[in-house]
Amino acid sequence: MLHRLRKAIRMLLRTTGIIAGIVLLSGAAPAFAFDPTGDWRVADGVANIRVAQCNGSMWGVVAWEKEPGGRDSNNPDASKRNRPTLGMPILLDMKHKPGTEQWEGHVYNAKDGQTYSSTITPTDANHLEIQGCVLGFLCGGETWTRVAPPIPSSPVNSMAKEGTPKAGAAKGPATAPKAAGSANTAAATPAPAAQKHAALHPNDTVGDICLLPDIARFSH
Repeated sequence: MLHRLRKAIRMLLRTTGIIAGIVLLSGAAPAFAFDPTGDWRVADGVANIRVAQCNGSMWGVVAWEKEPGGRDSNNPDASKRNRPTLGMPILLDMKHKPGTEQWEGHVYNAKDGQTYSSTITPTDANHLEIQGCVLGFLCGGETWTRVAPPIPSSPVNSMAKEGTPKAGAAKGPATAPKAAGSANTAAATPAPAAQKHAALHPNDTVGDICLLPDIARFSH
């Protein structure tokens, strides 16, 4: 009887030790962070949004359209109603929310010309959840699906932040996607990541979104 009791106690201690080890290991393992950068297909399939980190903020622009030639006709600013929707910023200056896997900022909806407070949350490696609200209500959202792998932050944009003259930076966005052998200024020369992307996607006219004027101007 005493022998059985001792055996039961030993088994209990061994099991408790195993459980404690599992708890310690699970507590020590960091949460896996999914990368929100890359190209994402919107829920209704009419466009791809390219998300990239530009100087610590997440930005997203229209990188592909199912029906080319779209215009921002609903923009409340009349001077922008003829601008192409291809290359147009959609996710605006989104900052990481401490302690979460969310970025918060604003999203522009070209369908109604409204800008919403928004969050983006990668729910797994291939899905990005977008939530937006107007003045704290009329909230809604959708899930985007990954169609291209994550991309690095733009070294060119980082250099611009560190002191490249604004006039020089303004030349970069207009010429960078086509300037792979150009003898123009350094700001017009694509970074290695942009060169690699251009080689893999020769028909991509958007390229490194951190070089687009509507995003690059926030570097200064």
